[in-house]
Amino acid sequence: MFSEYDVIVVGAGHAGCEAAAASANMGCKTLLITMNMQTIAQMSCNPAMGGVAKGQIVREIDALGGYSGIITDNTMIQFRMLNRSKGVAMWSPRAQSDRMLFAAKWRETLEQIPNLDFWQDIVPKLLIKDNRVYGIVTGMGLEIRSKTVILTNGTFLNGIIHIGEKQFSGGRTGEKSATGITEQLIELGFEAGRMKTGTPPRIDGRTINYSATEIQEGDVPAGKFSFLDTPPLIKQKPCYITYTNPEVHEILKTGFEQSPMFQGRIKGLGPRYCPSIEDKINRFAERDRHQLFIEPEGWNTVEIYLNGFSSSLPEHIQYKALRKIPGLENVKMFRPGYAIEYDYFPPHQLKLTLETHLIENLYFAGQINGTTGYEEAACQGLMAGINAALKIQEKEPLVLKRSEAYIGVLIDDLVNKGTEEPYRMFTSRAEYRILLRQDNADIRLTPIGYKIGLASQERIERTQRKIHQTNQIIEYFKQNNVSPDEVNTWITEYNTTLIEQKIKWFQLINRPQLEISHFAKHHTGMRQFLAQFSTEAIEQAEIAMKYEAYIIKEKELADKINHLEYVTIPESFDYKKITALSNEAKEKLLKVRPQTLGQASRISGVKPSDIAILMAFIGR
Repeated sequence: MFSEYDVIVVGAGHAGCEAAAASANMGCKTLLITMNMQTIAQMSCNPAMGGVAKGQIVREIDALGGYSGIITDNTMIQFRMLNRSKGVAMWSPRAQSDRMLFAAKWRETLEQIPNLDFWQDIVPKLLIKDNRVYGIVTGMGLEIRSKTVILTNGTFLNGIIHIGEKQFSGGRTGEKSATGITEQLIELGFEAGRMKTGTPPRIDGRTINYSATEIQEGDVPAGKFSFLDTPPLIKQKPCYITYTNPEVHEILKTGFEQSPMFQGRIKGLGPRYCPSIEDKINRFAERDRHQLFIEPEGWNTVEIYLNGFSSSLPEHIQYKALRKIPGLENVKMFRPGYAIEYDYFPPHQLKLTLETHLIENLYFAGQINGTTGYEEAACQGLMAGINAALKIQEKEPLVLKRSEAYIGVLIDDLVNKGTEEPYRMFTSRAEYRILLRQDNADIRLTPIGYKIGLASQERIERTQRKIHQTNQIIEYFKQNNVSPDEVNTWITEYNTTLIEQKIKWFQLINRPQLEISHFAKHHTGMRQFLAQFSTEAIEQAEIAMKYEAYIIKEKELADKINHLEYVTIPESFDYKKITALSNEAKEKLLKVRPQTLGQASRISGVKPSDIAILMAFIGR
């Protein structure tokens, strides 16, 4: 019934979809196996993509040739660029999505990929021999062979759902959990742990008094994620903001005795940066209100996602508290919030390719590695799919450096630092964030995606055109002068001083008060010059000129540190024989098994002196 596959992807969430699409598009015969074909790419929690640092990840996925950005652009109902008031390194795109449309578009896209097959079944067991995976066994007892397997099980591994004192098995509300794989992997020597995440109640938008809330509109014109020509968003749906209050907090506190979190029934650690509402009022007792976002679930539904009100308290407590929130006095609830506890595998057990150390050709991606969020999962799926394909093709693996991508930061953090709580990406985690902006993800990564056979010819041509145009604009600004009589008539409108002699346009654009759009508005020659270039190239050139000194400094720093990335450590290297290494360094190095000196230098507990000793032993 089944011939042998190159890649089997287990799980069809955000990680699984990107993994399957990447390996299939790179020419590998791929099977995507899921417990339910109707829930492919389901947005299990909030109906949104992107956000602070997460938006950069979605643009990076797109630049490499993944689909998350394209799907989001085709199904979003609102777009906002966050942090516009801050520096460009902080700008982060975010979109509200139509939940049902998002999943439908993903499935439609996957079904159009020629090398990709589908199968609906559970996977309780992997086929493993001599520390190498060679396929899976399904719940129906079918053995399906493959050269590689990628596990993207999300919250389904031994998932338990908690609502007050009630608890029941499940990987998501209304769906059963997955058993068998955790037990098998532990038997093989893997270390496993438990984590927890949660979701808020879904409410009836027809029962909300929106006049008692604050409206939150999208950007006009709306931006987008993909660097390709995805359709522009013309019409948008607003979101709304409301707040909890002391009365809401007092009601919620009455349920603390039945809280699975406070009573110790939940053992797994929850996400620090997305706590439940009961956790918030417990940890921040001094605050008398917390912000809530009223987010529509799509164009053609009245269902609302109440962002900020994640809870596992008894449903009657949730309902009672909801009705004390401004605008929600008469609200009806579609379903309560709940917490879900699930198995994960601490990611120090992985190589930077996301292949496991213990079992060859077995890859982990997504929440199985201890992350939280669609974007973090999707980028891991993409990288696992890419690296599985490259291994089959006997090509060099793809490991993105911390100076190349947020994706590189995320995977490097997971493998070298590990995580004991759900990992979430922030701009503060990236030491080279001026280099890793959302606007230049295509320039950074599309050449890489094209080289490995994932990014299309169209993508690379668009990127090359953007680079060429950007350079032309910068060159013009650096070579051409502007005289006082050309600008002094309008320059003071922007709270900047007059110029007294001819200066380069480059000097003028470096004034923080001035923008290229000001020049185009007031100067005919500049307006005519800029008319030949794309908006993206103009924006790119402006950022490159305004931040030139910072960009150069950060590149020099990255180059200085990256030289260690080229010093490889043999996999069989025996750290125990080096008596000069500290015991802590030996322990950490044996645990993580770094592939390069650069990776070794980022492991907590490994000191610069340990790196110097290693360098001497490796023969440098």
